[in-house]
Amino acid sequence: MEKNIVIANVCKQHKKIDVLKNISFEAKSGRITAFLGPNGAGKSSTLRILLGLDRPLSGTATFGSEQYRHFTFPLQFVGSSFDGIAGTPSRSIKSHLKIIAKSNNIPNQRISEVLEIVNLSSKTNSKLGTLSLGEGQRLGIAISLMGNPQFLVLDEPTNGLDPMGIKWFRNFIREQANEGKTVLLSSHYLSEIEAVADDVVIINNGQIIASGELHTVMQNIESLEDVFFMLTEGGI
Repeated sequence: MEKNIVIANVCKQHKKIDVLKNISFEAKSGRITAFLGPNGAGKSSTLRILLGLDRPLSGTATFGSEQYRHFTFPLQFVGSSFDGIAGTPSRSIKSHLKIIAKSNNIPNQRISEVLEIVNLSSKTNSKLGTLSLGEGQRLGIAISLMGNPQFLVLDEPTNGLDPMGIKWFRNFIREQANEGKTVLLSSHYLSEIEAVADDVVIINNGQIIASGELHTVMQNIESLEDVFFMLTEGGI
């Protein structure tokens, strides 16, 4: 199985308005690819198509040449943290993860392993509704790891994390890439992205306006934030 995420010539319309205009890019195995853009640029539409939550007008979005909807047990191939943890507030973390494990043919022993990875072992019996924003983020990452997947797609993964949590995430996501995982991140925290990304893809008004290795996209400009604003505010 190929190990890259490939977005190829994807077009999407909403009420006859072009949301995505023939976009193409790759996220490569063993690397962290940041997918950036202002609100309304097309990031969420792209990720929804990639994760099988929506369909494109044309083009393909694949994990190792396979579309998400073709995986019988998707968590064994793709781990994602997107649109929250989607669980009943009164349900315990352990019960929530048992349901997810069963639905994807994952052994229950994996539950304690992923909770330890994200430092939530002490919260096993806590109710979902009692978790802080940062704890919810960590749980979302734990869920993404349940099937030990090749592909990780994480949307705003550091939102709500305190400084120690952000430091933990930097180390964690680099370890995942070093293990050969294919990591695609979407975030508004540009300084954090600059600290972890290998490659960058910037989308604006439904079009890819820059892509490549981080240092190439930055072109000796002082910060990724400066590059981002230059590109998205009419500097090209």
